[in-house]
Amino acid sequence: MRKKRSMNKCCFVTIVAILISFLLCACGSPRPPIEKIRASLKDVPTYSIVLEDMKEEGNLFKTHYHKYQIITDDKTTKTDWLEVPENYFKQNTSFLGMTIWVKKEGKESKAIGPPGYEYVGNERYGQWNTNSSGQSFWAFYGQYHFISALLGNNPIYRNNYNNYTRSSAQNRPYYGYNKEYGTNGSLTKKQKPNFYSRRMAGIRARQASFSDRVNQRTGRTRTSARGRSGSWGK
Repeated sequence: MRKKRSMNKCCFVTIVAILISFLLCACGSPRPPIEKIRASLKDVPTYSIVLEDMKEEGNLFKTHYHKYQIITDDKTTKTDWLEVPENYFKQNTSFLGMTIWVKKEGKESKAIGPPGYEYVGNERYGQWNTNSSGQSFWAFYGQYHFISALLGNNPIYRNNYNNYTRSSAQNRPYYGYNKEYGTNGSLTKKQKPNFYSRRMAGIRARQASFSDRVNQRTGRTRTSARGRSGSWGK
């Protein structure tokens, strides 16, 4: 009886400890750092924030991180790794390499799309040209070539831009005509090999951990079965 009470007490203490850990994690959850970035740029009339990279660390309790690229009129800068809340991390898992926040002439919006699309149509940054096939495309001026580089120097055709503006008006992400942008996009996979290497390493580690747990359970089951078989033979 004493042994049973001791076991129950031990289980109760363990459950309480786990609940306290969850509460501490919830109370200490960081606010999205993009809020501080926006506050620091409150006097900048036009800018955009691109989700440059993301990762998660830890086993039982994971910590989540983002890196951002901030585009202003004359330059682009990158942040260090910044801790983000788990729910915010999950909300943005599909947007790697994409613009996730825009401010145009003082007006802010969450227009999610390929980086640089938010500057198209503004004659301060470029102009519409026509190629030999009669297709209308946007050309950034030389000083804004760094924006074109974010797009892999792929042309922005007017039809694609129109699709982007429609998606933005409906609060829907735009991943490009062939869905080449975003975490699952073909262009993103070429531009950000480090992210995919980390992701594959994490998948392999989880698979190995699962395999080890299965092998341990199987080993215990076989040992138990042999023990029972021996007792039956007596």
